[in-house]
Amino acid sequence: MGRIFTHMTMSLDGFIADPDDGVGELFGVSRWVTIPVTTAFLLGLAFTGSYRRVERIGIAVGLAELAFIPAMILTHPGGHDLLHGLSTLPLGHKSYVYLLAANVGAVVMPWMIFYQQSAIVDKGLTPSMLRAERRDTAVGALLTQGIMIVVIVAFAATLFKVNPGAALNTVGQLASGMAPFIGSTTAKVLIGASILGGALVAAIVVSLAGSWGLAEVLGWKHSLNQRLNRQNAKFYLVYGVAHVAGAILVLASVNLVSLAVDVEVMNALLLPIVLGFLLVLERKALPPEHRMRGTYRFACTGLCLICIGFGLYMVPATLGWT
Repeated sequence: MGRIFTHMTMSLDGFIADPDDGVGELFGVSRWVTIPVTTAFLLGLAFTGSYRRVERIGIAVGLAELAFIPAMILTHPGGHDLLHGLSTLPLGHKSYVYLLAANVGAVVMPWMIFYQQSAIVDKGLTPSMLRAERRDTAVGALLTQGIMIVVIVAFAATLFKVNPGAALNTVGQLASGMAPFIGSTTAKVLIGASILGGALVAAIVVSLAGSWGLAEVLGWKHSLNQRLNRQNAKFYLVYGVAHVAGAILVLASVNLVSLAVDVEVMNALLLPIVLGFLLVLERKALPPEHRMRGTYRFACTGLCLICIGFGLYMVPATLGWT
């Protein structure tokens, strides 16, 4: 289930809660209560002395994202409308393609690749487990992308039919927009649970990816399987600082929506470098028995080149050359 945990971070990254209107505030709980409690939970989780325990708790929390499925069912989307939408993609529209490229950066995140390699080491996996890990990765990818589709269908079938220009920048706006169609309480519970689950898993994975990466570069001990001690103190310090800094940003009312979009664009810009190196390393560094072959190589290489193409497309658009 390890890679499922990793891929859960992808499904709701586009819906970042504004600090003035977060999940807790849907139910009248101040962010000055929810943010410290959540930060303490995330910090305590890493100090349990077991990567597998962190992973299992993350999966359990992330499953809350599935709450969007009943939300979509309650909206009664029409099959005809769905097929019509799929057949009218405005690929010739410059702004749409730019948004599509940004979403590639939001889904195929460079840091998730770094997280996965460190997680494999922390779990002590061996080459004999490669097939099972590939299966977990496939299940996680399909599950989370399915949730993304569910979110889009739910709002397309409801809010965007009656108010296409509605703002959906906060959790409160998401719940309010869906409330007329599925009920206020139902919207708060289902959307709140989905956003909270996705946000908590993303916070765990992002902070661990950065902490593992920095520790690896600097040669620090960096395993979740070891409780805090003098050798790994720097790794745990970086992990803790990441969460404390994030909490401060939220409490300071920083515009997290704009920040999230900027990060997604940056991710897309980095894809040509990250995926390019991965393709070269796969060809040159992996033992021959573990290299891609045949149709599998063709499909993976083709998909990587498509993602690289979107990343390159973002360069002139981001720099204002077009």
